[in-house]
Amino acid sequence: MLWSGIILLVVVMLGLEMWEVFMAWVKFVREGIEIEVNAGRSVLEAEIQAGLRPDAPCGGLGKCGKCLVKINGEVVKACQVRICEGETCVVETLDRAGNEKILTDGFNREVVFEPGLRMAQVELEKAKTGEKRSDWQRLLDALAETDGEVEPGQMEVDLKLAGELYGMRRDSDEWYVIYSRRRILEMRKEAGRRCLAAFDIGTTTIAGYLLDGADGRTLAVESRMNPQAQYGADVIMRANYALEHGTEALSMCVRKAVNEMLGSLAEDAGIRREDVFQVCVVGNTCMHHLFLGISPASLVHAPYTPAVSERLVLNAGDYGLAVQERAELIMLSDIAGYVGADTCGCLLAIRQDQQEEISLMIDIGTNGEMVLGNRERMVTCSTAAGPAFEGAKIECGMRGAAGAVDHVKYEDGKWNYTTVGNKPAVGLCGSGLIDLVAGLLDAGMLDENGVLRSGQEKQGVFILVPPERGGNERGVYLTQKDLGEVQLAKAAIAAGIQMLMERIGITEDDICSVYIAGAFGNYMDPVSAGKIGLLPATLVKKVKPVGNAAGEGAKIALVNEKEMLEMDELVRKIEFVELAASADFQDHFIDELGFETGE
Repeated sequence: MLWSGIILLVVVMLGLEMWEVFMAWVKFVREGIEIEVNAGRSVLEAEIQAGLRPDAPCGGLGKCGKCLVKINGEVVKACQVRICEGETCVVETLDRAGNEKILTDGFNREVVFEPGLRMAQVELEKAKTGEKRSDWQRLLDALAETDGEVEPGQMEVDLKLAGELYGMRRDSDEWYVIYSRRRILEMRKEAGRRCLAAFDIGTTTIAGYLLDGADGRTLAVESRMNPQAQYGADVIMRANYALEHGTEALSMCVRKAVNEMLGSLAEDAGIRREDVFQVCVVGNTCMHHLFLGISPASLVHAPYTPAVSERLVLNAGDYGLAVQERAELIMLSDIAGYVGADTCGCLLAIRQDQQEEISLMIDIGTNGEMVLGNRERMVTCSTAAGPAFEGAKIECGMRGAAGAVDHVKYEDGKWNYTTVGNKPAVGLCGSGLIDLVAGLLDAGMLDENGVLRSGQEKQGVFILVPPERGGNERGVYLTQKDLGEVQLAKAAIAAGIQMLMERIGITEDDICSVYIAGAFGNYMDPVSAGKIGLLPATLVKKVKPVGNAAGEGAKIALVNEKEMLEMDELVRKIEFVELAASADFQDHFIDELGFETGE
């Protein structure tokens, strides 16, 4: 016993020593937060652990230079600084752009209010002597008499509720039943409130909407940045992170964000969380999989197919959403590997499939998803446009926050620009970026190969806003490397358009409308887009911004069940054009890399 006690004591002491050796502390002075971390972690990882949501579009690879912090008076990349064992690392986070402009408005199309969530008042009949029908069956029969579309045989049995029906009938004969096509969600004595929630989970942002389940009115709107951005700016970075570390961190942080937004929406509308009975979520295929906790492995390896693509109806509580206990989580269909449920939402908002005229829909983000066609035929593809238009991989790039240069004009030999919020310029957002590139072409400072000849002191750099006139120490400028990123992004979009037209066998003249979805598309100048070759010049005058069409589609899915179900059939019919291994796409891509200079 003596020896065993000594051994145990030694083990405990060694354990304590190891704990002391391998732990460190980080103090964030600006936020007043001090945390304990494992020694060897980066400061960026410590920021994530502390819940600070740092800006790290490259996923901590040290390439983007946006995770800057100050340590011992020196500005360094947080991802490149490791915390030594036993030390306290004092970190001063730098002022970062906040209050980003997140687009929540979408394409307003009149939609008939015929929701899948319904309410009916029924009478709980007492069983007759000798009757073999159960309490549950009598409830479903009573509901079917009230609502002719209810099919009792298709309704899931709720054992808990079935066991309560006897006592409920003794308490009252008449009850309000809130139900969907698949299940009874709640029974209550008073009609009360019933609400719906829709979310568009984008790679960069999340938009949420709370709707009145009685008439479809929008009661509240909420938006925020997608916290997954701290693990990488684009879907590939996040998918790779999930493959290396598992999906838990990525899944939990976005579910937490959605849950917090549900709380804010409910508070703004003056309702209880428990009054939310259906939640519809859309997002690209990677966001869809990560929200559900599904490994994105199939998306990053050929042939790049989704693990699941069907429309799903799940239990909201199983995914961390604090709403009504039986509430449904509806995930709209993914169309293909990189054409996700957000594109399905866009189709719901626009309904190209119901139009005679041929139209093109483009959702320009990290991926450029596009759909071309009409009621006769529709084709779709996704191009890896990269995150340049969302501020990543651009040295002075940023999101559409206060101080972001959002529009640029070169007129009469002078450069004029505007910023978000009329604040001093601190960076370039997507719309300002393409305006600036278009202006450089107008000024003759770019040749057809994208080589910058600014005539300014520093070669390969164009300074739009010098440091003394800007809102930071560096000013706002564009580099030759930045121009390369723009060329890659615009060439991918333009080549994708060419591929879809070839698949259907049409020309630009046959396209009557070009619907541009997403925040970047909403704020960009179509003329600038045409000038740099992002869009064919002949399509510029046909552009119709449709805002956050994906979010609008998620709302429509909740307020009109028939249209939502029609999407299931449409998704099966849409032809998918795979670009990754296409020699024709590579040829078009190379052709679109250059600029038309007008020389």
